[in-house]
Amino acid sequence: MKTGFFIRQVRIENEILMHFRSLKKSGNDVLLGDTIDIDKDGNPLTIDDIIADDTDLAEELETKTRWSQVKRYIENMEDEREREIIILRYGLNNKKPLTQREVAQRLNISRSYVSRIEKKILNDIRKSIK
Repeated sequence: MKTGFFIRQVRIENEILMHFRSLKKSGNDVLLGDTIDIDKDGNPLTIDDIIADDTDLAEELETKTRWSQVKRYIENMEDEREREIIILRYGLNNKKPLTQREVAQRLNISRSYVSRIEKKILNDIRKSIK
């Protein structure tokens, strides 16, 4: 009978040791809801309370919406040359943005012509997404 008692005692001791080891492993874990201090009114101050997020979701959504309108406008442009100029100038479609001079050389037109077309396109885009 002593052997059965001894085996149970060893198993219990092993379970307790395993429990403490698992606590030790997660002892460095930090949760956002963990209390780090108490304010003057006695309320707990958590990590989540002190992490600042200045993201304005409404502004971010507005920006995404406008960008999708601009993208759609550029995709639907009828003049291929104008579309190519704006894509090259601003590095759209995962391309590297080019200077007006580089665009002019690539398309074999003058830099001032690139500038005029770019200005016209930007004005058209502004008008279309108001």
